[in-house]
Amino acid sequence: MKLSTTLLVAATLTAGAAQAGPVAPGDVQFGEYGEVTESLTGAPGDPENGAKVMKTKSIGNCISCHQVTALNDAPFHGEIGPPLDGVADRWGEAELRGILTNAKNTFPGSMMPAYYKVEGFVRPGDAYTGKAPEGELDPLLSAQQIEDVVAFLSTLKYED
Repeated sequence: MKLSTTLLVAATLTAGAAQAGPVAPGDVQFGEYGEVTESLTGAPGDPENGAKVMKTKSIGNCISCHQVTALNDAPFHGEIGPPLDGVADRWGEAELRGILTNAKNTFPGSMMPAYYKVEGFVRPGDAYTGKAPEGELDPLLSAQQIEDVVAFLSTLKYED
């Protein structure tokens, strides 16, 4: 009896873990200042993949607006956003995750895109072309890509 109860508990925990997935964009919980304390995936981010997301035009393309010395192998760093050198000395993981998820919760006038938002967009295409998409859109980055970029940004500290 004890063995079957143990197996039942283990099976239930395994099934629950299998069903757990990334936090949906509409379910992200923001703090008072826009921070997101809970991981969007429950899995650690990969800093190497985060660097790739940041410098790849077809993915995050963060360097089109931000300068990042650690990514000098990629051309054309922008100057619209603040330089990200030392960003981990200024912001913790929760703040970085919140800014990536939806920067307007932290900086209301920001031009930075909300990388993990799927609804509530202004769609001026309706007025001009009549072709603005309807309904929810896919997020610009996946939950894991957000966690990967947070992991990479967390490595950007000034040396002592």
